[in-house]
Amino acid sequence: MSENLFFCPDIALNSQLSEQESQHCIRVLRMKEGDTLTITDGKGAFYRCRLVQAHAKRSIVQINEQIELPKSWNFDLHIAFSPTKNMDRNEWFLEKATEIGTDRFTPLLCQFSERKEIKTERLEKIAVSAMKQSQQATLPTIDEMTPFDSFITQPFNGQKFIAHCHNQEKISLAKLYTKGENALILIGPEGDFSKEEINKAIQNGFQPITLGENRLRTETACLAAVHTVHVINYL
Repeated sequence: MSENLFFCPDIALNSQLSEQESQHCIRVLRMKEGDTLTITDGKGAFYRCRLVQAHAKRSIVQINEQIELPKSWNFDLHIAFSPTKNMDRNEWFLEKATEIGTDRFTPLLCQFSERKEIKTERLEKIAVSAMKQSQQATLPTIDEMTPFDSFITQPFNGQKFIAHCHNQEKISLAKLYTKGENALILIGPEGDFSKEEINKAIQNGFQPITLGENRLRTETACLAAVHTVHVINYL
């Protein structure tokens, strides 16, 4: 595959690149008509293409080959987290978790959440960039901010966990998670989940977990959870 990967979600139906991708192709990489490039639709496929119209705002390609590329992990990983007040930290986590491999992100509105709303457009751009950087063909789903109480009642086919720092009985994620199983992991705000939220989650089938002895920042806990699941599956 070419070193530079482009993103076009509807490439199978529309051979024109977006203005942003066209600018990168023509002005940054200085590609010319006749050059070859690789495009992903973010849905599990690469497309080997030839540049037939080089234009900084609307480049057009011709598809020569479609290559299905399944994701490199055989389970679904869903991280639901309460975004920090500092957006840089949220963006850092989402970028790294996308590179490692995550299927879905859900920002949670919790009792002690510092951030009450979030714009997903910026996060989606970061996820696209991380997908291309890590040479993947599957773009994670990013949900809108969702209230905690409504989220925990939604069905999920797999193991469900809630990480918290309260002095309640909990077991290490590394011991509870079963290799190959889908996983949904809740990570709370910097003020942690409330005891009421933890009890509600447990009543809805979530298992209380710890991610280690040290108290972690929200974004660190999120990434530790993603990495733990992947390490167990690679053993």
